[in-house]
Amino acid sequence: MIALKFANLALLVLYPVAWFAPLMRAGLLPMFGLSEISVMTGLQSLWASDIFLALVVTVFALFAPYLKTIGLTLIHFGLLSHRVEKVLEVLGKLAMADIFLIALYITLTKGIGIGRIEVAWGLYLFTFCILTSLVIGWKTQQFSPKPTD
Repeated sequence: MIALKFANLALLVLYPVAWFAPLMRAGLLPMFGLSEISVMTGLQSLWASDIFLALVVTVFALFAPYLKTIGLTLIHFGLLSHRVEKVLEVLGKLAMADIFLIALYITLTKGIGIGRIEVAWGLYLFTFCILTSLVIGWKTQQFSPKPTD
């Protein structure tokens, strides 16, 4: 259980790093330089063009995974009831939706053939954080006290 605590605390630091890390590099033509796109730069662009989509991405990419991580931290330190784990599980699934959308955008862009896109290290870090959080959530549920009938 101690390893879960430290891994979860590490996620509190790694998530903000992943938000600012480059997810991909994109450009219109191969001869021009590629622009780095992170979660934060993507959100900035969305807020300027599509507020609803920006809200959805903000919930999926920022709030859902971070709130889940904070919730698990509070459970690990005995500051929150284990009954909240089901809500935290839903937050983890919402965060996975963001990874799916990013992968879908990359696949569509590559399939269309307009421009060039390269996956960057931030996408792997962000995916690692989400998947690690899911594993920590599952392990936390295994160690949870079970209600007696």
